Amino acid sequence: MSKFLLALIFALTVVIADEGDKYTLGEGVKIPDIPLYVGGYISTDYTYFNEQKHNRYSIDDIAFLAYGNINKFSYLAELEYKEFYVKEWGTADSSQKHTELLVERIFATYNIDDNYKVELGKFNSPIGFWNLTPINVLRETSSKPQSSVLLFPKYTTGINLEYTHFLDYEVKINLLLQENNDLDDKYNNFDIDALYAFGLEYGRSDFHVRIDGGYFHSKQALLQCRDISYLLTSFKLDREKYQLMGEIGTQFFRDKMIVPHAGYLQGVYRLSEKHALISRLESYERYELFGDKENRIQDAIAIFGYTYRPLYPVAFKAEYQFHSQEDQERALFSFSVLF
Repeated sequence: MSKFLLALIFALTVVIADEGDKYTLGEGVKIPDIPLYVGGYISTDYTYFNEQKHNRYSIDDIAFLAYGNINKFSYLAELEYKEFYVKEWGTADSSQKHTELLVERIFATYNIDDNYKVELGKFNSPIGFWNLTPINVLRETSSKPQSSVLLFPKYTTGINLEYTHFLDYEVKINLLLQENNDLDDKYNNFDIDALYAFGLEYGRSDFHVRIDGGYFHSKQALLQCRDISYLLTSFKLDREKYQLMGEIGTQFFRDKMIVPHAGYLQGVYRLSEKHALISRLESYERYELFGDKENRIQDAIAIFGYTYRPLYPVAFKAEYQFHSQEDQERALFSFSVLF
């Protein structure tokens, strides 16, 4: 593992050095004479579980990016080693390696004009606001809100039709369609073979609100249901010194609630370009099937964090999580860099 990382870092260093002043950290390396940039990112984290006195270290993401554009076309491909190396010690000692290269995203976009565009391939589902920032280093916290993994598929392998109306305000409409298997079903939170969804967003200046809803067919039953629906409402207020963002939604089958609610409210206060304080409040309630019995699981979470960016594509993050669920309190530290 260490030899692989050293080889990767060495190769990136050689390429970056060869580019000289033309290279900007976080923007990838431009391949001469063709519309192609190549780059990547690495994320590592350490978690200490307070109640169990347990430790977990992981090289969580090693990703490779290729992207570019030609006139009205643009494209992006992202391949990733997920949880490449995981080491645990304390209550139990173990180590694991996952060396299978997975397809996180690969899609092309065609901008028909200033108002209409079409995306085709595997891409982040344009649902809510959190899910549109998939790269760890660009988010304010390493941990994800539970609503972003419980309610809807994070990735769509299909087509996204988008219309945007610009005047004194912005209106955006999304229509999502998937009628096939996932391009890589090992890299999604739900194993699906169908998705029909819509999104409606209204924005004025620095404030945006969205409503998203849809249906997906899960190949693995949830509470003995495979035809799942969801609804999500979200907002984001983003100003120079601070950001407020929140989402709340539900997941159900007809009148049967699978996730009665899952949501969060997050605030970011920017002390400077390099330093930010973060707090997030979360709550969720969901049901799982244990044998023949439906088990109710709920948690309320308070997260307090700090992010330091010596450069924007480099992030050191620390956070502490308080949980109402027993034995879940933890501290999380991470380092990530986008090349």
